[in-house]
Amino acid sequence: MRKATQAAAVGTAAAALLVSTFTVAASAAPENAAHHTKPKSDAANTLGALGKRVDLRIGTAVDMSALASDAPYRAKAASEFSSVTPENVMKWEAVEPQRGTYNWAPADELVDFAKENGQLVRGHTLVWHSQLPAWLNNGDFTADELREILHQHIIDQVTHFKGKIWQWDVVNEAFNDDGTMRDSIWLQKLGPGYIADAFRWAHQADPKAKLFINDYNIEGVNAKSTALYNLVAQLRKQHVPIDGVGIQGHLDVQYNAPHDIAANMKRFDDLGLETAITEADVRIPMPADNTEFEAQAEAYDVLLRGCLLTEHCTDFTVWGFTDKYSWVPGVFTGEGAANVLDENFKAKAAYNAMSEDLKLAAGRD
Repeated sequence: MRKATQAAAVGTAAAALLVSTFTVAASAAPENAAHHTKPKSDAANTLGALGKRVDLRIGTAVDMSALASDAPYRAKAASEFSSVTPENVMKWEAVEPQRGTYNWAPADELVDFAKENGQLVRGHTLVWHSQLPAWLNNGDFTADELREILHQHIIDQVTHFKGKIWQWDVVNEAFNDDGTMRDSIWLQKLGPGYIADAFRWAHQADPKAKLFINDYNIEGVNAKSTALYNLVAQLRKQHVPIDGVGIQGHLDVQYNAPHDIAANMKRFDDLGLETAITEADVRIPMPADNTEFEAQAEAYDVLLRGCLLTEHCTDFTVWGFTDKYSWVPGVFTGEGAANVLDENFKAKAAYNAMSEDLKLAAGRD
């Protein structure tokens, strides 16, 4: 059954779930509330399998070092999710460390892994201001030279993976929080037209791949999400081949969850665009307590419900699934525990909230 026909049921049932979540948090929470239910071992009850019942891919970002060295991690990545995204191995510094010399091997390994396990692959990312190779950051290129470098990079990378990538994050993080465009190397040298060019080149290289623009802090209706909305509306009028908007979903329990996410996503849906939650995690000031784990579960629930209530939201990706390999502690001092499984791969309240939402959306058997 399509998500649009389930919206009322999901909204009502999830609201009840939300009330019960806060009731637990506000009262004497049970010991180890983060782990009060064991993860489902039945393949039919994984997040990926439950998502498929409502026409929604549930995916994860994948750490390739962990995939190679940690058997439990590899088993969970293979069994729990129906799509995968590379954390780093498709970024420019990884695939072209020296100009004209490509290293596709780690990314190819992920694509092969996904194929073996019946998963789709999100490509991340073609154009970004960060994690660029040193030769590009340090090069004194003219605008014409830089435009050709970008053109060649997109054509080469998308062509290499042609037919193997479901969705590409073509342009990543192009805006500041105030709605102005990020003053990146691309904007400085090429002007705002680089965005349309990137989508046209990616479509030229693989006409069947879905092409997304991706950003953070655009979960709710705010200056940044409105600026992005205005841009994609303009691109659509110009017949630029943009298919969707990726909403990252990096949240923090110290701030309110974006309860207007469904209204925000509907704006893009009404433009005829697909949407996706592409990088969901919810960080916690450490050490975490039971109330914070319940607040984390509520934040994941809000993100997932926003997607379930949006007709053309195609996928929900967590940015890593276990705290064992989270990027958060290395970037946000004093924070962590951002994922749906703990360091021992045990389900947290967030996992259970997502599972419950997906079951409610599908209708309980």
